[in-house]
Amino acid sequence: MRSDAVKVGIERAPHRALLKALGVSDTDLKKPFIGVVNSYTNIIPGHIHLNQVADAVKTGVVSAGGVPFEFNTIGICDGIAMGHNGMRYSLPSRELIADSVEVMVQAHRFDGIVLITTCDKITPGMLMAAARLNIPAIMVTGGPMLSGFYKGKKVGTDSMFEAIGKVAAGKMSEEELKCLEDVACPGCGSCNGMFTANTMACVTEALGMSLPGCATPPAVSAERLRVAKATGERVVGLVKEDLKPRDILSPGSFENAIMVDMALGGSTNTVLHVTAIANEAGVDLPLSTFDKLSRRVSHICSMIPSGPYDMKELDEAGGIPAVMKQLENTLNLNAATVTGKTVKENIASAVVLNPEVIRPLDNPVHKEGGIAILTGNLAPDGSVVKAAGISDNMMLHEGPAKIFDSEEDAMKAIMNKKIQKGDVVVVRYEGPKGGPGMREMLSPTATIAGMGLSESVALITDGRFSGATRGPCIGHVAPEAAVGGPIGLLEEGDIIEIDVPKRKLGVKLSDEELAKRAKSWTTKEPNVKTGYLARYSQLVQSAHKGSVLKKL
Repeated sequence: MRSDAVKVGIERAPHRALLKALGVSDTDLKKPFIGVVNSYTNIIPGHIHLNQVADAVKTGVVSAGGVPFEFNTIGICDGIAMGHNGMRYSLPSRELIADSVEVMVQAHRFDGIVLITTCDKITPGMLMAAARLNIPAIMVTGGPMLSGFYKGKKVGTDSMFEAIGKVAAGKMSEEELKCLEDVACPGCGSCNGMFTANTMACVTEALGMSLPGCATPPAVSAERLRVAKATGERVVGLVKEDLKPRDILSPGSFENAIMVDMALGGSTNTVLHVTAIANEAGVDLPLSTFDKLSRRVSHICSMIPSGPYDMKELDEAGGIPAVMKQLENTLNLNAATVTGKTVKENIASAVVLNPEVIRPLDNPVHKEGGIAILTGNLAPDGSVVKAAGISDNMMLHEGPAKIFDSEEDAMKAIMNKKIQKGDVVVVRYEGPKGGPGMREMLSPTATIAGMGLSESVALITDGRFSGATRGPCIGHVAPEAAVGGPIGLLEEGDIIEIDVPKRKLGVKLSDEELAKRAKSWTTKEPNVKTGYLARYSQLVQSAHKGSVLKKL
């Protein structure tokens, strides 16, 4: 076993003495050592209950004949970090999480690991670590939050951000806003819809890295604890079978995960994260793969924020196994999973229990998948849009650019009613290098929606949009402004053309005019000059490469 490096032989007597100080017995020394990686913190609603999940995991490890050792990682709540400088740290935290897991696992020579996670950057960071380390590993996600209810309607975090726009437009009073904030988030778990955290949980299950049925049971359910216990038991089996992440994370598995994402209409952020995980697994995954699969797979689940159904309803409809059963004819059914069985075997008995929530393929929400990749003279290396969140009348849009060099400037203009119908709001210098950190933006998009402009105003950025965003919001524009990308060459009033069906994002300027502007472009003074973000900005690569760090 890998852990023999710290427990076998005369020369390891000091190590055994230290382990015995923890209460480890001679019998325990003969068992597999399992790292239980817990991202518990009491600042994130999706993580506040993870100690209870970890206890269930550890019970499972012990019952299967392993010895669990728990340690923690950091975690950032994107909702709390949203709309201010704190969001610059969210995406960069993904790399710190992956690194911290690597450091702890390599130093202590665990035989296998269980990764306990819930939210946006923590889940991909842990998957990146699993792929990098390539020792037996399994994920368990903490589950979604229940919906709140206000005036008889489901509400959640996205409702709060959109309410800001309603207040600004005079459609909601501040008293009503207070009533809404008291009920929008009723307890622990990741926000109730198909936002980034829940999308990544579903992607993890579709990848084969968590047990079937793991992604969707609510955080407060007993099923969540049963899945956690079974996960702890299964990791010992993975160690005995020597089944490792790179045995599971094949090109076919990544395609399965993308197809499930497309069917769910998930967050655009998954494009960044799945690409980054594939990079660690040694799998080539260009942006074109996402678009190819989007054209192949229909959007069949109309989930919050663009549709009516929440995660609890998806779970009651059969969860991810049922979604995968609907996609059976397009999936790579022989792909391996942490169960030791193939995808085909895992979903053999899956049944769709509510065809309104998980629609049949002959009655989809949209004929194509939920995410589209747009290219053109404004995004030569690509850009990403959540097509599932766009109304039919905004699939084609042409309008004048309103230019802002930060989210704050854009938000100020929106709140001061300086954005008109037909405009294209351009928020630049928010990319991975230029931000730095590629801030996720929900305040501008939600405020525009709350003001009733999401049917007439488009937004584009070299930064990111929240998984809670809906409407014609195009992010990840590459190359970014900070490296001289075309988005950095735009001027006020330039006419932007958006054609989602034809996958085009362009500006009505000649190649000669763009070349002329490029010659006079100068580098903008960096927003951050010290600390982790300054180092991050020097190493981070483009969004179309997953915003991963350069390998030294």
